[in-house]
Amino acid sequence: MKLTLTQFLTLDGVVQAPGGPDEDAGGGFPHGGWQVPFSDDVSGRYVVDWFSGAEAFLLGRRTYDIFAGYWPGVTEPGHPIAGPLNALPKYVVSTTLKDPEWHNTLVLGGADAAVAEEIKALKARPGGELQVHGSATLARFLMSHDLIDEYRLMTFPVVLGTGRRLFTDGVPPTSFALTEARTTPGGVSVTTYRPTGRPRYGSFPAGH
Repeated sequence: MKLTLTQFLTLDGVVQAPGGPDEDAGGGFPHGGWQVPFSDDVSGRYVVDWFSGAEAFLLGRRTYDIFAGYWPGVTEPGHPIAGPLNALPKYVVSTTLKDPEWHNTLVLGGADAAVAEEIKALKARPGGELQVHGSATLARFLMSHDLIDEYRLMTFPVVLGTGRRLFTDGVPPTSFALTEARTTPGGVSVTTYRPTGRPRYGSFPAGH
């Protein structure tokens, strides 16, 4: 399976609590719900298209709790997001979650090296996509082990100045190839990147 990461982020890289004021107020974050004013039918269609390729989901504990508190209650037949989330396998990286109640949930725990190997084994299975949504802490762990095959970033035209970020000090230096770029009527930049390895460096000749 191909491991894909989908993230909503601000122009200054904040990924915390895009969907609502009560989603994640950790650290006293006062800006929850910053995504909502810019969302439109076009951005929604992109998300639906991504979910249609899911074979399984890989989630961090915080995102899992948010999803598990909402999506099992959406029982509309054929719902393009609730359907896959409720039915497909969900792998949660956590050392504290013991008895998940959401259908088809498995916990990946233990030492970092063991978790990385379990995720590599999942990726080695045939099928579609192993999708990560949100889960910034998990995403940085995956970056540190070079496990992400594709980054899907929705960048919203807002700056918050505070909040948890995806790309923080300590993430491995990485270069990317842009594979797709679109813009929604709400001003959201939708970009897809494939990691290409470590960056190369150089300098411009004098006078240029």
